Amino acid sequence: MSDITASAFVRQDLVPERAAPVKTTGLVGFLRTRLFNSPTNILITIVSALLLWFVLVPTIKFLLIDAVWSGKDRTACLAENAGRSVGACWPFIQAKFSQFIYGFYPEPERWRVNLTFLLAAILLLPLLIPRLPAKGINAGLFFLAFPAVAFFLLHGGGLQGFGVSWTAGLLSGLASSVAEAGSALSRAGASLGESTAIAGSLLKWLGWLVVQLGVALHYLITPLTWLREQIQMSGRPVWTDLAVTAAIVSILLFWLNGGTRAGWRPLITSLATFAGIGTIIAMMGLDRGGLPVVDTRLWGGLLVTLVVSVTGIVASMPVGIALALGRRSSIPLIRVFSTTFIELWRGVPLITVLFFATYMLPLFLPTGFSVDGLMRALIGIALFAGAYQAEVIRGGLQAIPRGQDEAASALGLSWWQTTGLIVMPQALRHVIPGLVNSFIALFKDTSLVSIVALFDLLGQLRASFSDPAWATPSTLFTGFAFTGLIYFTFCFGMSRYSLFVENRLNAHRRN
Repeated sequence: MSDITASAFVRQDLVPERAAPVKTTGLVGFLRTRLFNSPTNILITIVSALLLWFVLVPTIKFLLIDAVWSGKDRTACLAENAGRSVGACWPFIQAKFSQFIYGFYPEPERWRVNLTFLLAAILLLPLLIPRLPAKGINAGLFFLAFPAVAFFLLHGGGLQGFGVSWTAGLLSGLASSVAEAGSALSRAGASLGESTAIAGSLLKWLGWLVVQLGVALHYLITPLTWLREQIQMSGRPVWTDLAVTAAIVSILLFWLNGGTRAGWRPLITSLATFAGIGTIIAMMGLDRGGLPVVDTRLWGGLLVTLVVSVTGIVASMPVGIALALGRRSSIPLIRVFSTTFIELWRGVPLITVLFFATYMLPLFLPTGFSVDGLMRALIGIALFAGAYQAEVIRGGLQAIPRGQDEAASALGLSWWQTTGLIVMPQALRHVIPGLVNSFIALFKDTSLVSIVALFDLLGQLRASFSDPAWATPSTLFTGFAFTGLIYFTFCFGMSRYSLFVENRLNAHRRN
């Protein structure tokens, strides 16, 4: 019985072959699974292909196929002279290339710009490669030493007027300005009538307080002023300034690090650093007037674009971190100030900030003290970008669980240690895309500095259009295509590198 039952379920013929599985790898698999897997995707694919055909093909034809590659003036880029349809006029770019890079920087001194670019690349590339050692020394050279060297390379001049002498002069002007402001407040309070007696008394009291502040500043800087006079009488103020500064800074570092109990390393490091500074001063001749001065009004092109963007990016980060921490502070005064600052600077356009920094900031400076026009624009851009960075960083701070602060407190860590070693590194890792997005936006917004008489890359491009020797129908499109490629190269590079950093820092989260 069991044999009959078992034989009833035994298959006597072969099972039919199954169809081959659908290919999901390679080009065919990609087309089948991504582009043509549904009627909607098929329609979108066809429309996208048509758009690319009608956009990319004419662009490639204009930039490469029909382009003019050689010529001495506009005649080479005219259709009637070329005997065919004319695309991009690349001889125009060749003729104006130095203007796009250097602006009106004197040609004999352009080696200084090239050297600055080279030093920036040498110091920046090791920072971007994670496996290379000595990141601390490299970062110190790039963020601290390089800006000073770049300033004297690009601007020229010596160290006369800097150091103790410059500080004493600035503080003296500040004390005089404060005293004058207090006197003006007192006079305004005295001029008010009896109907506003309370307001008048308040103004007179405030004016008296400001005057006393100016007097206090004057007495505080008296020793510094005496030291300035002695330095000027020495005949070699640069080296005397450097020696005095080195002694003051080294002693302060030695004392703040616990004196002999912590060893002599801080003192030796500080003295070695100032010895390196002295070597650079001697090599560049800064004690003898330095290089010829090139006014910032002659700077332009890619030089100004990089100076403004890099300075804005680097300077806005500490401003943003400070404001983000201040907005989360438990101290009401700091929190209100940070919130007001952020909302005020985010509530006005960058054009307004540039106009204010260029034309109104000098009105608030002490008497006899002036700031270069490019420096004023840099200050305005750094503060403006810092307000946006603050909100991005604050978003990262809010993503950190509160338990980490409590655990750090339980371990006995101070607020500074908790913030610097635990909270802030994680917060910055969370907001890398937002920070880089702000950096890219700032890099492109540098084109707005042309409204305050700073000719960046786009400013020089627009200035070159006025040259009648290159006035052709294709010159305008060629120039904007060239600058667009430059902007795209920098922005795309920042975007790709940020993606690399984000993947590297979040490697522990991948399965």
